[in-house]
Amino acid sequence: MDRSTALARLNRRVLEAYSHHTTQRLRASLPLPLALPWLDRLLALNVDKEARKDALVIARAAEAVAAGHAPDVPMAKALLEASKAIDRQFLGQAGGAPLDILIHYDAVGPVRGARIQLLLATAYRVLSAWQGRRDLRRILMDTLPAPELENTLLELLILYARETQVLGEAVRMPFLLAPLRQRVVGGLYTTMETAARGLAREVASGLSGR
Repeated sequence: MDRSTALARLNRRVLEAYSHHTTQRLRASLPLPLALPWLDRLLALNVDKEARKDALVIARAAEAVAAGHAPDVPMAKALLEASKAIDRQFLGQAGGAPLDILIHYDAVGPVRGARIQLLLATAYRVLSAWQGRRDLRRILMDTLPAPELENTLLELLILYARETQVLGEAVRMPFLLAPLRQRVVGGLYTTMETAARGLAREVASGLSGR
């Protein structure tokens, strides 16, 4: 397995854990059994979408390391544009009764762009430092000490939560189910933010052996 793939797989595992933590917290805080089946499906598809987009970012960071060219704004903008193809696939899977989703890029673009830039810079930094036979855990600890890793991961997850909130607000449902959507979306960001703080601390502590 090449190094960018290893980093992308770790990122996917973190996002999957984040989705699981979010769903569990929603189940505990919102008495909405009718909402959760479509919400579970939407969050699972969203994780796959984001993990695939993140893999593109990490692969581009690896290419930049190989070329000796540090990430820049045009690189991030190109990745933002490339992410729309994955969005189209996601919409094909997630849309349909009782859901209809229209992504508003004027709203989601700045949040997604900020996340791409942070992930691109972080991946470039980690992959640049990955020399010799050290494993990914050692590289992360050497490159991003636990407090910095926790803060960086928290920032990435909070940006993920903001983008998910925008996506949730774009979900359209039949009139009778609209109040249900509003209630779920209303609590989604707060739930994701709380889950992000716990998960970022957990991952940083686990990798550092604290």
